[in-house]
Amino acid sequence: MERRKFLRTSVGAGLALAGTNLFASGSDGMIDVDNNANGLTTNLLDSALSAIDDRYDAKGLPTVLFGSTGVRIPRIVLGLGSRFCHMDTDEEAYEMLNYALDNGLYYWDTAHTYDNTIALPAGKPKPNELVISEVRVGEVVKTRRKEIFLSTKVQARDPSEAMKQIELSLKRLNTDRLDMLKIHGVDTIDDVEKMSQKGNLIDIVMRMKEEKVTRFIGFSSHSGVDPAKELVKRAPFDSMLIAMNHWPQPVNKSRTEITVATAKEKNMGYLLMKAVRPRETVVGLEATELVKYALSLDGPDALALGMDSVNVVKSNLEILRSFQKLPAERMNELAHHLAPFYRHENLPWMQEGYHDGNWNCLC
Repeated sequence: MERRKFLRTSVGAGLALAGTNLFASGSDGMIDVDNNANGLTTNLLDSALSAIDDRYDAKGLPTVLFGSTGVRIPRIVLGLGSRFCHMDTDEEAYEMLNYALDNGLYYWDTAHTYDNTIALPAGKPKPNELVISEVRVGEVVKTRRKEIFLSTKVQARDPSEAMKQIELSLKRLNTDRLDMLKIHGVDTIDDVEKMSQKGNLIDIVMRMKEEKVTRFIGFSSHSGVDPAKELVKRAPFDSMLIAMNHWPQPVNKSRTEITVATAKEKNMGYLLMKAVRPRETVVGLEATELVKYALSLDGPDALALGMDSVNVVKSNLEILRSFQKLPAERMNELAHHLAPFYRHENLPWMQEGYHDGNWNCLC
């Protein structure tokens, strides 16, 4: 079937379900746009199709429409934080990046502050040379930019320092434009209030979007739910990246459930992170099972998973290619094992003063 005709059918069906009763079907079940007298069907379909960004190649991996961005993304995002920075050589890192992209993992998530001075793996000697995630990523970006949905994060809360970070991130990444620019680690109401001031961080990221330095804007959050809920009221963010954990207040719903509802109400994309971290504090949990558990949760569009080798990429690709939601019984069993994690026992990102990219891993 010719692709655009297929898309017209799919979009037309979606609009019809939404209550737009404007379509006549041909005998083959296709939308007959040519016989629509007033041309309204064609205009609506063309408008909807123009909003779908079809430039990326998922190589057959399952994808999802990411909020209102119009971009379809794989259900696993390539996380390029501390684990990536602690890969032994640049060559191994480039091999992993290229392998991931060649196999459909084109959403890359990094941050200005990600480097190898943080989260040193157990038993690994302190590195002699500084490795910066954005610099490593930039070596591949400069030859394959068009294939990558590129996301980074700004950490600084001072407006002038934030602008310097954004400018340096672009230089490191060998690009003049981002696909997603996130505010990094929004974890307190005081933080939200400060960045909401005129000329502060919210104004800056919105200006970056207006000036087409970035196509989309978002934020990440690691602790309480209130900052995330409040921040979406302050600006038209396109996405949020949320840690998979609960928080201290005795409530009946998980943090993930509440923030998913907040995101979906605003038609924002929703990424889940820290999905594999429970194995660092809870005995007997396997990384593959944790990935399947997180993929089986209702609500999140995709998972941001830190990866540090081609073998880890291969493992995650295999999970994604053959993925089926875990049955309720298995989900309940895993939730029981995750109870200490959900009580945020020994979780550094739930401790006061935590900043992502600036802590020592409790491994």
